[in-house]
Amino acid sequence: MESYLKSLPTDMKTLLAACCMGAAIMPLMSTMMNLALVDIGEQFSVGSKDLAMVSTIFLLGSVAAMVPLARISDIIGRRKIFIMGLVITIISAVIAAFSPHFYILLLMRFIMGAGSAAVGVTSVAILTEVFPFERRGWAIGIQTACIYVGSAVGPAFGGFICDLLGWREIFFIIMPFAAVSLVLILRFKQEFITCAGACMDYKGAVLFSAMIMITMCGMVGLPEIWRGEMELQNLWAPALIAIGMVLLYFFLRSMKVTKSPVLDTSVFKYKVFSRACLAAYLNYASSFAVSFFMALYLQKIGVLSPMQAGMVIMIQPLIQVVLTAKFGSKSDRIKDKRILPTLGMAITGIGVAMIMFLGTEVNFLYVGLILAVLGVGYGVFAAPNTSAVMSSVPPKNRGAASGMIALVRQLGMMTSMAVAMCTISIIMGTADNLNPSTFDSFVTVLHVAFGVCLVMCIVGTIVSWFRGNNPEGISEYK
Repeated sequence: MESYLKSLPTDMKTLLAACCMGAAIMPLMSTMMNLALVDIGEQFSVGSKDLAMVSTIFLLGSVAAMVPLARISDIIGRRKIFIMGLVITIISAVIAAFSPHFYILLLMRFIMGAGSAAVGVTSVAILTEVFPFERRGWAIGIQTACIYVGSAVGPAFGGFICDLLGWREIFFIIMPFAAVSLVLILRFKQEFITCAGACMDYKGAVLFSAMIMITMCGMVGLPEIWRGEMELQNLWAPALIAIGMVLLYFFLRSMKVTKSPVLDTSVFKYKVFSRACLAAYLNYASSFAVSFFMALYLQKIGVLSPMQAGMVIMIQPLIQVVLTAKFGSKSDRIKDKRILPTLGMAITGIGVAMIMFLGTEVNFLYVGLILAVLGVGYGVFAAPNTSAVMSSVPPKNRGAASGMIALVRQLGMMTSMAVAMCTISIIMGTADNLNPSTFDSFVTVLHVAFGVCLVMCIVGTIVSWFRGNNPEGISEYK
């Protein structure tokens, strides 16, 4: 890898560095704030339900913006949208750091999510265009590893800054990443426009964003129903989901009749693309909640401090970082592109199944083994699957493909947390009462939640292996 990196032209090194720095922004901003929620609540006098929106609204902003931004990047240029995303992220971070009111903070978090989405949906597409087919998996693996680095250091770094300086200073942490990425991408002069002169489908963009936000807000509110709070004012969650499904119908209908749709649904005719995307969604949906549950399990039942629990949980992302680039490069040399993603999904399933054997007596060696297995599974799966997605569609569809990769990742994360919260609500009512008298119930929650996740892993493994070939007989686009 090192020898190949040295042999790269300067402009390709510059681009790779820009994409890697930009890729770290989204996981950093998604995870660092979790350690600042208590301080934010005290300063603005808000409760736990409102504080949950600090993290959720960032995901909402990123998911709602991904598909429209991917389409705009096809029309006006992916490099321009990449730059725009960095500028928006920097400006919104500065305003958030000086927020005088809680709702201004939420608005900036939403805008910040959209800005980071602009970077996320364009970076993979740009790397796919620039790097040759035989090194595409390697480049995507490096970029994906940077995402995992952000996820790994975010919680610990956020907690350290919050304790040392305060929660507002957390927003300044991402500015060096964004600034360096901006300088580097400005030095890279090549632009990527695949649909020059096409019209933007604003109706489809609005329908998509509204559908995503309304449906996800409904999913977030479902736990209140499971707690038995069936009063009329709490029925808004299923109502929002129903409205979201109606909007989905009109969105799909609009895509069929619009000449230049915001999302070209014909891209799903490529079996490799659609099934690899489904496998990615199931991978995140089945495993994203692991860190959430492990944080509670290790601190409450294992009686570890937050820092100690964080050090244990870091086993997983650290292994991901080490293996992602390696297996991204290995996927370039393997003819059958199904092998590594399917193997990674199967290993992830083993790790998820191991969680179902946890009990109220904490075995830290076993917990470490679980996290190590999951880290290996993610490391083997991520980059080869992403490379397969990007290589399964023609160049004109790579903007949409890049946006779909980011979209299924975020949707999988939200689905995983929805499974977690609904399971807690059904069995325990709330995790706020987690104490020795409820440890047995919490362990039951783990078994049930990850039983559901194991089913998703099994389905994902099957889908990944039987991804088939594209209809015209071309399985890979170089």
